[in-house]
Amino acid sequence: MNFDTIYNKKLNEKLYIGMHKSGLKVCVMPKNDYVKSYAVIGTDFGSINNRFIAFGENEETSVPDGIAHFLEHKMFEQPDGTNVFESFARYGANANAYTSFDITAYLFESSENVYENLEILLDYVQKPYFTDENVLKEQGIIGQEIKMYDDEPSWRLMMNFLSSMYHNHPVRIDIAGSVDSISKITKDTLLKCYNTFYDMSNMALFIVGNVDPNEIGKIVEKNITSKKAPQGEIVRIFDDEPDSVMQSKVTQKLSVSVPSFMFGFKDTSCGKTGKELLKKSIELSIVSEIIFGKTGSLHNRLYNEGHILGDLETEVSCEKNYGFVAVSGESQNPETVKEIIIEEIALLKEKGISKEDALRTKKALYGNYIKMFNSVSAISHAFMSNIFKGILPFDFFDVFDSITHEDIEKRLNEYFDETKTVLSVITPV
Repeated sequence: MNFDTIYNKKLNEKLYIGMHKSGLKVCVMPKNDYVKSYAVIGTDFGSINNRFIAFGENEETSVPDGIAHFLEHKMFEQPDGTNVFESFARYGANANAYTSFDITAYLFESSENVYENLEILLDYVQKPYFTDENVLKEQGIIGQEIKMYDDEPSWRLMMNFLSSMYHNHPVRIDIAGSVDSISKITKDTLLKCYNTFYDMSNMALFIVGNVDPNEIGKIVEKNITSKKAPQGEIVRIFDDEPDSVMQSKVTQKLSVSVPSFMFGFKDTSCGKTGKELLKKSIELSIVSEIIFGKTGSLHNRLYNEGHILGDLETEVSCEKNYGFVAVSGESQNPETVKEIIIEEIALLKEKGISKEDALRTKKALYGNYIKMFNSVSAISHAFMSNIFKGILPFDFFDVFDSITHEDIEKRLNEYFDETKTVLSVITPV
């Protein structure tokens, strides 16, 4: 297969981009002075995709919550009874997989036998094996996993936050589903999701490390066995989501020593992709660091007055059809923390963001992004989280350079609306 080459002189890095005849997007980033290599293949299919119209069909398909995560588990079971992890181990690779709200990904990292391991990766994601017996067995395994996470404080903190923020969007539903929902999963529903979302035209492959793009291309040509032409669009169905939040506060009692909180703002202007979405994400990252960063007045006030224990953690989620900015930490007085945050943001809007603060924060974000390219795993995860949004790794630099001080202030004033906030709290039993 043929590759187009993109060179970034700021990083002195090359990205090779190709498209297999099956529709699979293939990207390679050679790092010839690295020992470790990392490969990940992902599908644009996450837990939020529980209603869809498959290509060539007219009727909506609705599947049980948690099926994307369930399918990820089942892909490691092969028809010949072999264990995929053992196959990787024979060639010195560490393999794994994950399901998020938006994607499912399968990966390995290795310091040797990269091409052999890549063949294993490409082989097993094309060989689903579902039987009534192995589906029933997996229901028990995943059911225990769900029950375990029901008592995990940090997970409950976030899921309570999302289920309170969203009325209808399926991001409010646990990625693994519920014990009841997975009990409705059958081999037929798994196969329907596999045939729809694991079509190569809905997938992408990324390899970074001491690899040769031409050799990668040969392996892809040899191992992608699909004879189908790329399918058309999968229509993903979501109910309309109001701008308001479902409820402004949620509290749950669990076995924790001190209360923890997650407080955040709902994104009500979704629908963007590509560089427009990337610009929004960068602007929100800059503003969030100015508001919640360790060097800011808010953090100092909360810490010095004893309202928080330790540091704050900030999360910026900027997806195609949902998003939020949230801050979390530990506090004996989460309501007071919320009030101070709203007060400090109102003051910041009133006086404006200084150009010095904006420039300093931009430089720090820029440096952290460049630093990411020293880690093969960080690059790979960033690639996979962005590729289905129409964003490539080097797009950051052009978009970053275009962001002005006025853009940052506008994002602050338009996004952080105190009427669209949720406070999630976990308190000791």
